[in-house]
Amino acid sequence: MIDDGPPLLTIGQLARRTGLTVRTIRYWSDEGVLHPVTRSDGGYRLYDAESVARLELIRTLRELGLGLDDVRKVLGGERDIASVAAAHVRALDAQMRALRLNRAVLSTVAKRNSTTEEMALMNRLARLSATERKHIIDDFMEQTFGGLDAADPDIRNRLRVMVPDLPDDPSSRQVDAWVELAELMQDRAFRAHMRKMFEFNAADRGPDVPPGSSLWFMSRLVQLAGEARQRGVEPGSGEAGEVLRGLLGDADLADVLERLEAAANDDVARFRDLVSLVRGLDPLPRHNEEFAWVLAALRARLAS
Repeated sequence: MIDDGPPLLTIGQLARRTGLTVRTIRYWSDEGVLHPVTRSDGGYRLYDAESVARLELIRTLRELGLGLDDVRKVLGGERDIASVAAAHVRALDAQMRALRLNRAVLSTVAKRNSTTEEMALMNRLARLSATERKHIIDDFMEQTFGGLDAADPDIRNRLRVMVPDLPDDPSSRQVDAWVELAELMQDRAFRAHMRKMFEFNAADRGPDVPPGSSLWFMSRLVQLAGEARQRGVEPGSGEAGEVLRGLLGDADLADVLERLEAAANDDVARFRDLVSLVRGLDPLPRHNEEFAWVLAALRARLAS
């Protein structure tokens, strides 16, 4: 017989009170996270009002993603809920990063209409460890600058700092850009092109050329060409020749043309765009019009 006292609930009544299924409550009881207060003469589990509150807490913890072992420890006082919640926040962060990686890969596959092999490659690139990603960057730098001791050190340092790793908490846009950037840095033709650019740079540098001169030259090129375009100066005009002399002095125009054509490459421009995107920035202006004007002016001078 059951002693007089607060009314006790059968498992079915407890299910109706809480909106949970009898099967779920029985399973949680079997797992030791919800103990019955007593049993009826027929051996049925009975619960009280405190069981209702305990069951609501169990449901809340489960909905937050806690496993039954953690729920049992929290309810038993073995672990405080704050530390368990912090651990699950870290787990959720990892899951969210994995989901962003998956979304970025699938988005890129959809945009490119990629083959199965390409999809596998992109998935592998997106999931590379930090050490593996660093290896790709280091290998790219070695293939680009290795042995070119005379190359402008400011450009070398700027490229080293500029080429980013994937952030710890990347957006889908950053993952997508990193996948494409990693592919580009491992592309043999692109590496050879970048190498050629910096070989040109190394050949230009004598012992008296200060670091950063190449960067200053490009800034000056954009400035003078932009001003000439604003004035409506035609690339084949005499005034354009004066602009070139102010920029290049008595340099070999054919040699300068070859070097600028290498720098104006579409893959190089895309490389810069991708670097900005991985860093979470909008791509910098490409200055295509300014470069095109200088190239046209050089070709006009050489053809005359």
